[in-house]
Amino acid sequence: MNYPQILKEIYEEIQPYAKTGEPASYIPELLKVNPDRYGICLRTIEGKEFALGDSNERFAVQSISKVFSLAMSFGRVGNKLWKRIGVEPSGNAFNSIFQLEMEQGIPRNPLINAGALVMADVLLSALDYPEREYLSFVRKLCGNDMIQYNESMATSEREYGYLNAAITNMLKYHGNLENDIERVLRFYFRQCSIGMNCRELARAFLPFADHTRPFSFDGTELTTSQVKRINAIMQTCGFYDEAGEFSYLVGLPGKSGVGGGIAAVCPRKYSVAVWSPRLNPKGNSVMGMKALELLTTKTAVSIF
Repeated sequence: MNYPQILKEIYEEIQPYAKTGEPASYIPELLKVNPDRYGICLRTIEGKEFALGDSNERFAVQSISKVFSLAMSFGRVGNKLWKRIGVEPSGNAFNSIFQLEMEQGIPRNPLINAGALVMADVLLSALDYPEREYLSFVRKLCGNDMIQYNESMATSEREYGYLNAAITNMLKYHGNLENDIERVLRFYFRQCSIGMNCRELARAFLPFADHTRPFSFDGTELTTSQVKRINAIMQTCGFYDEAGEFSYLVGLPGKSGVGGGIAAVCPRKYSVAVWSPRLNPKGNSVMGMKALELLTTKTAVSIF
């Protein structure tokens, strides 16, 4: 497969969408990022890497971090996790408190905010040094010890995180949090603030692309069955209430973030990360979504 040529063609064909959409405005720090950035990196399971554009520039991964939380939580508590979180697509906004109230404090899935807040609580209880161990896990996944939390981003999110605070209080009210609310929020916002570039994200997601190899990173061990189930959750729940659209147009398991990043995997073939800060009304990168649609179209390869 001529991936360099394919990535070049994709970049040229998505240019009509370059000014479509707006960066997330409810996190002030995200508005400081140049909205016209675009980067993409594809990494094969053989270890070959192909990149284009601003693939070396770091950005806040935001909700993409929920996949790392899911791996750590699932690896440590196993199926007990599903007593506190469901695995169904939400069909509502990723920060819906109405849905959480209707379902009596059980988040619909791990990849919406309520689910990620419960996973933060799980890790606070399961780990000796949660914030240090979480960062260490992400560093091991991407092979870079320079990965850091972005403290100004985390602070910005906490200052304006009224809805997430409300969700956390709702979870606590229904008995689905063990730890202090402020500790959970701090840990969650720091997870979202982690800065990575497309190359680092593609490398971090590569272990999810090949369930035939052992998954063992920094104390987190997953069986092949668990890796496949994480892929299934990404496929059905990874794009807020646009997961069906992504599955229809792209056909890969993945996860998006309001920082403009998207990471996805093609099982047994490659992982890919794309970044463009301009979002559509559902909170997903406009150019990122289109780039991945073109990728699976041009390669004629998806999970279907």
